[in-house]
Amino acid sequence: MVFIAKFNYRINKMEYSRFLHILVFSALIVLSGSFVYGDQQEEIPMLSFEEFEHWLEKENDSVYVINFWATWCAPCVREIPAFEKLNEQYRDRKVKVLLVSLDFPNQLESRVIPFVERMEMKSRVILLNDPDANRWIPMVDDAWSGAIPATVIYSQNFYGFYEREFKFEELEEIVKPLTQ
Repeated sequence: MVFIAKFNYRINKMEYSRFLHILVFSALIVLSGSFVYGDQQEEIPMLSFEEFEHWLEKENDSVYVINFWATWCAPCVREIPAFEKLNEQYRDRKVKVLLVSLDFPNQLESRVIPFVERMEMKSRVILLNDPDANRWIPMVDDAWSGAIPATVIYSQNFYGFYEREFKFEELEEIVKPLTQ
């Protein structure tokens, strides 16, 4: 930091202190692996499967819709608006939509965040950062071949796994009865 102070010797102490705070804050954001997107100031965290796994086994009165997708998957991209509409229309009925990106971790900033912003996504998004897919895929569901899109929908009295693309009406047909 001495080099910075000597390089720009005309900065006063207050400006230098502010500069250091901004520099440290920026470094913390980059090192944390989380980035801000959208109007809601939500983060897109990178999680290992162990950090994510609790989403598959919550025991409360909510309905969970967990979709596995990637920016490079055309059927995944086509169905994102259906999940967004479900999130918007059922958010007040204890429906939790989680979109789990399977993009490479080094593409979070270059592909995932711009995609989320361009699509104006409001659902919660995470990036699954666990390269050992052969280990965790059967932990999501024994029937899962690993193809995407794939979706888990569950509540206290229901569990469904779907390895296919959805339209909104198809999602609503499954979710609506679970909210009544």
